[in-house]
Amino acid sequence: MTDGEAESFVELAEEANKPGWWQRFHDVLRAYADAFRDPGMDARPVRGVAVVACMDARIDLHAALGLELGDCHTIRNAGGVVTDDTIRSLTISQRALNTRSVVLIHHTGCGLQTLTEEFRYELEREVGQRPAWSVESFRDVDQDVRQSMRRVHTSPFLPHTDDVRGFVFDVASGLLREISDLD
Repeated sequence: MTDGEAESFVELAEEANKPGWWQRFHDVLRAYADAFRDPGMDARPVRGVAVVACMDARIDLHAALGLELGDCHTIRNAGGVVTDDTIRSLTISQRALNTRSVVLIHHTGCGLQTLTEEFRYELEREVGQRPAWSVESFRDVDQDVRQSMRRVHTSPFLPHTDDVRGFVFDVASGLLREISDLD
């Protein structure tokens, strides 16, 4: 992504909550499509890595990790926690698309640290149906990274669990701190 494209997406984000945001989004996408050239790659990541991270908008994974288009599979969800659906995506990534390494990234100040499973019951009261999924809230981000690492290590569906690394991204400094799964 060029600096100009990055600035366009930052501007887009700033306008996302203003009326008419979709038109701006549409215009940026049109400009992107006009300049787009098929990179001639397939869905297999060049570096053989899948990155699981929180969906938090403050984290620019590719920039933080020095990755380019095609380098990795990126799997994002609330909290970056390893859920059944994350295991599904990692299984497809490893078994069908040849990834061998997994990087897990949680972060400081995560919204899941402020929620509880009560959130599901609040939804049930509001809409008349309780979600089947778990919130996966947590208090200790380091411990939750370790739990996610254990879920990857123990999944019978994942053939490649030798290279699993866990990190906490500091949203204030931009630094990554590695978490040992042995702590």
